[in-house]
Amino acid sequence: MKDIQNQEDHRRINIKKVGVKTISYPVTVLDKARSKQHTIATVNMYVNLPHHFKGTHMSRFVEILNRFHGAIDISKFHYILEEMKEKLEAEAAHIEMSFAYFLPTKEGLETLKSSRYECCMHGSLEENNELEFQVVVPVSLPLAEKTGQGLPRSLGHWGRAVVAVKFRNFLWIEDLIILIKQAIDVEQHNVPTQRENSLSVESLIRRIAKSLKEEDTIKWFSVKVENLAEGYSTFATMDSGS
Repeated sequence: MKDIQNQEDHRRINIKKVGVKTISYPVTVLDKARSKQHTIATVNMYVNLPHHFKGTHMSRFVEILNRFHGAIDISKFHYILEEMKEKLEAEAAHIEMSFAYFLPTKEGLETLKSSRYECCMHGSLEENNELEFQVVVPVSLPLAEKTGQGLPRSLGHWGRAVVAVKFRNFLWIEDLIILIKQAIDVEQHNVPTQRENSLSVESLIRRIAKSLKEEDTIKWFSVKVENLAEGYSTFATMDSGS
């Protein structure tokens, strides 16, 4: 039977992107404290096809992913991209993995809980290999302490910081999260708990950007800070440039 998908196409029109998306897949990410952390990722895989191919079998994307089953982490990304580019005879290969990362945090002296952070890794391979990592860090403001009788008050949800980085050298995910959280904490320190609106997206994004610039392992970054108010939201964006 002829492989129709791989027959030459004489119309000389390049296909910009072709692939599969929203694959739910178990992955392993590196964990500084516990060596590895197992989680579930949503995976998108796609390639740029040259004009002389009519198409590609979509099942090949999943076949490639299955060959790396149980061994998918940041350090393996370039191997997956290389195989996608080679096996699918593509000009460029791309893969995106979105997953939840859990970071243990101490509440008080004895209570230990895990905070959830939404992460995404985007790898591309054309002539060179590029990897971008993104993490969403919630921004919460402590409410004024309640005195007298009644239930304790919870943290107020102010917004979030969306940070994307490209690495010069290896950096643990939790170290990046802690770096961002510390920048948020410093900016919050002088904000009175009764005046949560005095924390601005402009001041917070400058503080986060300053911390990222001082980290030698980061060669590029982009930051978006959002304040989610009732009925509207405000935001600020900043990046380190090319």
